[in-house]
Parts: sequence; C-alpha cells; structure tokens
Amino acid sequence: MTPNSDTQVLVVGAGQAGLSVGYYLQRLGLVPGKDFSILDRGPGAGGAWQHRWDALRLGSTHRVNDLPGMADLGLSFETADHKVPASEVIADYYSQYEQHYGLRVVRPASVTAVRSQGERLDVAVTVGERAGSISTDYVVNATGTWGSPFVPWYPGRDFFRGEHVHTVDYRAASDFAGKHVVVVGGGTSAIGFLLDLEGKASHLTWVSRRPVEFRDQGKIDLEAGAAAVADQDAASRAGRALPSIVSGTGVPRTRRMQAAIDRGLLVAQPMFDSIEPSGVRWANGTFQKADVIIWATGFRPELRHLAPLGLRETTGGVQVTAGVAGRDPRIFFAGYGPQASTIGAQRSGRSIARRVVAGLSRSRSGF
Repeated sequence: MTPNSDTQVLVVGAGQAGLSVGYYLQRLGLVPGKDFSILDRGPGAGGAWQHRWDALRLGSTHRVNDLPGMADLGLSFETADHKVPASEVIADYYSQYEQHYGLRVVRPASVTAVRSQGERLDVAVTVGERAGSISTDYVVNATGTWGSPFVPWYPGRDFFRGEHVHTVDYRAASDFAGKHVVVVGGGTSAIGFLLDLEGKASHLTWVSRRPVEFRDQGKIDLEAGAAAVADQDAASRAGRALPSIVSGTGVPRTRRMQAAIDRGLLVAQPMFDSIEPSGVRWANGTFQKADVIIWATGFRPELRHLAPLGLRETTGGVQVTAGVAGRDPRIFFAGYGPQASTIGAQRSGRSIARRVVAGLSRSRSGF
C-alpha cells in the first residue's frame, strides 16, 4: 500500500488489537494488501512493547495473551524466555506472526487525519517520507494509548529544574545513577521502576494519588478485574473519559513485591502538593529534593487523528458500543476501553472483523 490508494478496510495500528483484527479479517475472506491494509507507525513489529524499558520481563508484568492463531507457529508467551527483555520477545513473536499470516503491515506509516468524504472515508497518511491519502469504507482504530502519555499538572511543574520523565521515556536504571528520584503513580509501571532503580538511584521516593492496594492473586483478581472492565464498558458506552483499570483491580502481589514492601521500598507516600525548582513539597510543609520526577501516570487513548469526524461527546470521551463509534458506524475501535487488555483485544478483533465484513456484504447487496 502507498499513499493515494484505495482499500475497503484500513486498520490503524499493528499492536495486539490491530493484528487480531487483521487475522480475523483474513479468516473471513478478505485479502491483506488488497481488501484491507494495516498501517503501523512503529519502525518494526511489536506495537508499544517494542518501546518498553530494558529491564521489563514478561514474568513481571500483566499477563500477555497469545494472538489468535499463534499456536500454529509453535509460539506462546506462556513458554517464552523470561530472561530476555519483553520488548525483544514480543517484537520477535509479532514479526513472525505477521510474516506467517502474510498480513503485509505497512510501516512506518503515520495517520494524521480521518475525514468523511461522502459515503467513504479519506485518511491522510504519511508512509515513509511520502504523504498522501487513502480512501476506504471502514477504519478500524487500533492505535492504543502509547502515543498519548498523560502527565498531570501540579503547581510549579513547569519551573522544575530537574528532569521530567514519563513511562514512554524510561529506558534503563543506569540513566538515573546517583540521583534523587521521585516516582509518581500507583500501578505496575511505577513499581517496576522502583524495583529497577533500587541500589542505583541515590534516593527513591514513591508517591501515589490514591493508596496502593496490593492483592493476592487467585483470590479476588477475577472479581476485581470483571468490575474494572464493566466500569470501562459503561464509560465507553456513555462517551465518558475512561477510568483507570488499576484503580479498580489493585496490584497483584508477587513474592518480589512483598519482599520490597517488607524492606520499605514499596511504601507509597501521599501525593505531593506542589513542585519546586529543586524538589517536591507536601501540604504539611515536608520537602523532598529531586533531580528527576518519573511520571508513571498512564496514558489516554490516542485519537487526535479522528478529530475531524467530531466523535467526542461533551462528557469527555467517545461513545463506543461493541467496538462501534456511536457518531459514525464506519469507525471501529479495537483495544479500546473494556477491550484494552490483551485477551480483550483478541475478542474485540474477532467481533469487529465480523461486523466489518457484514457491513461490506450489505453494501455490495444494496441493503
């Protein structure tokens, strides 16, 4: 696929959700590179995982579920090498997957805008250094959140003389050797940073906006996870901003985490009240020197390219039901809201592919 071309279905993003959609579209009879195309902004396979920090391993993160049909390649994340960085493992497996199924992912390809042109959609895209547009019947948005990091505002943030680092910028603990580091956030990324930085940073401070709830796996994880997904689903159906998953599920407690809690590393302080040029200060006057503030504060859905379609509601989000945009049924969302987990992305891929093919069939028959 090149700029200034035509296709029936355009999938934007080749992470777990986009590849899952592509797999099922092919299973339902559409031909990759002809009937549908997958665009990906990244330099290589792996979705957002290819950009994760060096110390992150598959065994220390949320479970990564296999893509549909991955077993046919003899691959599974359950048996992957946990000594190798997760970024390398997933990039390798996804690359093999794309090649095995001939998905013909186009990269690097950046989508800058999607506009309505009569019955079809016009997608402004840059492939390599060539800019142009692609005409399509349907767009499946599978961009995820990695390209839209969120850093909350606190008084004095812009006057901090140290370094602001978001999750997307974190690469290795050695970059922070000998520094006073404040880690902000209550999820697994913040915990991973603290474990990685221990013994390397000269001082570590952990702060979280809400108390961090460590939960024992196998007891209430399923119940909490189901409730969190239900909250996400309700928000997406209503067009509200999506709530945090970790606020509903808590953090699964591992032996390594428990040991870090026991030695005082994983004990979060309340959120500071303001940021000063050389550190952070709490409402009670306590001050902590900081050379670096690491913001493990999450992401927002990456939807800027869809702005011309006017999909956002006044309540702050996009109204999405069963993967379909409420304001434009030609736009599908894969891996959005309740589908954002790795298993949810796979299920949404199958459902969306069926809906897309059904829509194409109705168009061809005139109904």
